[in-house]
Amino acid sequence: MKIDHSLPLEYSTKQNGLNIFGFWVFLAAEIMLFATLFTSYFTLEHRVGNGPGGAGIFEMTPVLIETLVLLTSSFTIGLGIHAMRIGRKKAMLTFFVITLLLGLVFLGFEIDEFITYIHEGATLQTSAFTAILMTTLGTHGAHVTFGLFWGASILIQIKKWGLTPEAANKSFIFSLYWHFLDVVWIFIFSFIYLKGMM
Repeated sequence: MKIDHSLPLEYSTKQNGLNIFGFWVFLAAEIMLFATLFTSYFTLEHRVGNGPGGAGIFEMTPVLIETLVLLTSSFTIGLGIHAMRIGRKKAMLTFFVITLLLGLVFLGFEIDEFITYIHEGATLQTSAFTAILMTTLGTHGAHVTFGLFWGASILIQIKKWGLTPEAANKSFIFSLYWHFLDVVWIFIFSFIYLKGMM
């Protein structure tokens, strides 16, 4: 395996470059998935039946905390990748751990939010609105959960085998995934929560 030292570690082999390109293609498919969910949401958001609407169940404080936590995790993953590029393995691992802990906090708030909605009568079966709301939020939450396991497995690999070109490649691809989840959340925050509270 030929390593090009003139490139960042995550791009340093031909395979690494192909892996990153392939992941961008995967993200394009993910964009289509969330675009479909958002389109469905905008179609069904006023079909509340006898159930509550967004204004009745959305609460600004927990949503703002979730948003702040996830955006902070996007910043820490960026710091982790920067540390990786300058060969600071310990700093990189620290920033990755902070990122995953913030992801866990976000998930805790999201689970609590789901429990609150269910207590308020907003379940998958209540109305078209609550069904698409739960589906959209649940899909994003499932992606965050997967990301936590993925990030943890990368940490274990780096701890075990060091900062190799392969580990750097996986870490960078993971950071792209995490940033993508943050961008999706900004759309959820803006077009589901804020719009729903108006």
